[in-house]
Amino acid sequence: MKLRYPLIAVTLAASALASPARANEDLAKKYQCLACHQTEKKLVGPAYKEVAKKYKGQADAAVKMAEKIKKGSTGVWGPVPMPANDKVPDADAKTLAEWVLKQG
Repeated sequence: MKLRYPLIAVTLAASALASPARANEDLAKKYQCLACHQTEKKLVGPAYKEVAKKYKGQADAAVKMAEKIKKGSTGVWGPVPMPANDKVPDADAKTLAEWVLKQG
């Protein structure tokens, strides 16, 4: 089968590959995660790279992190608590956690 518009096909394929990373960053914006976190440096909370580094190699890290996104956390990164964000659906919390873990 010969593609009639090969440039469009390449553009769509590239877009499909880039979309998950962008979509996950968009989720972080949507749920105000970026008010306290950045990828490269500490803001109020730890940098996502540091979080990914801390949990690297832990098989259940995404599950634990998704739970912390929804229920909040205290004492893991110091005295400043991470507030619960229970408005985040379970699927989005899991997607966010997996995205954060890929930042390391």
